[in-house]
Parts: sequence; C-alpha cells; structure tokens
Amino acid sequence: MIERPYVTLSCAMSIDGYLDSAEPGRLAMSNAADFDRVDEVRAGSDAIMVGASTVRRDDPRLLVRDVARRARRIAQGLPPSPVKVTVTASGDLPAHAAFFTVGEVDRIVYCPRASARDLHARVGDRATVVGLGERVEMAALLDDLGARGVRTLMVEGGGTVLTQFLAADLADELQLVVAPFFVGEDGAPRVVHPGAYPWTVSRRAHLAQTRQIGDVVLLRYALSDRFGMPRSAWSARRAGIAAP
Repeated sequence: MIERPYVTLSCAMSIDGYLDSAEPGRLAMSNAADFDRVDEVRAGSDAIMVGASTVRRDDPRLLVRDVARRARRIAQGLPPSPVKVTVTASGDLPAHAAFFTVGEVDRIVYCPRASARDLHARVGDRATVVGLGERVEMAALLDDLGARGVRTLMVEGGGTVLTQFLAADLADELQLVVAPFFVGEDGAPRVVHPGAYPWTVSRRAHLAQTRQIGDVVLLRYALSDRFGMPRSAWSARRAGIAAP
C-alpha cells in the first residue's frame, strides 16, 4: 500500500485571523528570522504546495532561498528545491507565473479531469498536469503524490487549500505563526473558511510547541499520530519523483 506524504501546514496570520490584506500587494505577516525558519522547513520537504489563488495573487517562487541549504539537498542527490505543487478547480493559471518559470524543479498541477487537456495545452512542458475526478479531493491528491515518491509535503496556503486539508483531517501538523497586528479589512483572505473541522471543544488539537521568534510567535500543533516522526525516517525512504 502506498503511504501518503507527511503533511505540514504552514501559514502566518494577523491577530484577527487574516492571511493578507485586501489591498493589492502581499502583506508580510512575519519577520526575517521566521522566513529563515520556513526556508529550513522547505529545504527538508519533498514538495511544496499552494493553491491556484495564491499563484495568481502572490506569484510565489516556492524555492529554497539559502545557498547552503540548496547545496545540502544537492549533496543528498536531490534537486536544489522541492517539487512545486498546485491545485486548481477552474484551470485558471497564468503560464508566465513564477511557479512555472522560476527554478529548475519539477512541477505538478492537479485539476478536475475535464480541465486537464486545456490546462496542459496552456502550460505545455512547464509542468505535469494531473486530472483527478470531477473535482480534486485532497485525499486523492496525496495518494498520487505518494505514488510519485513524495514523502513530505509542505502546504503554504492559501485559505481554501488549508481548509480542505484541515476539514478532511489530512494534516499531520500545523505550524501557525501569529503576527503582532490586526488587519480588520472586509474582503481580506482568512486563514480558513467555515467548515466542519475534526478539532472541536471535545476534541482539542494538541499544542506541541510554542516559540517566540522576534515579534511573532510560532504555534506548532500535532494533528495526527504521525506528528514528530523523525524527518530522517522519511528521508531514508525518499524516492525519485516519477512522471505519470
């Protein structure tokens, strides 16, 4: 049986629970020290995932920034940065986005099966396009990534993707950073959307770690019984990312 990747959800929010401002341009929720911590988590992951709205809105590069970390990955026989992954319901992804054009890494785009042909025609050989059912379910996406050799997946948002993983109880840990300010804007993106979540008053998420990082705080929640599994155990089972 194929094992699904260990899933780490990573995000930063304002005190009032927003991921960003409603205004154009990305609002930095964290600081340099925490960005460096996130880069370390990226460097230890097989794949990094964001939703299509994040690709369109923020145009992220999704690369390991630190030269020494990239060199460490290369020395381990890995590409300098993890595989890039995104998911789209509409197929509306700009082919010129940094997701597709920056970095010598593999890229995988998940979409409904009906959208796969048109999306492939748009992005060409910049990414592997995978059609999954009438709508993409995160469980099926994880099964496919597991079959491709992905053992650790870092999910960096946005709110729709985070909601899907959390509501389906598919995350192993949540790394949540709280910024020292409020956003308070109508229309600004929230960390999660309304939904039926497994963690309730009667089933509380376990707070495994708190850490002050300058003027922000990291809250690390254990969301499954796989939490804390040594990364070396996953690294020992790394495999190449296979084409479909």
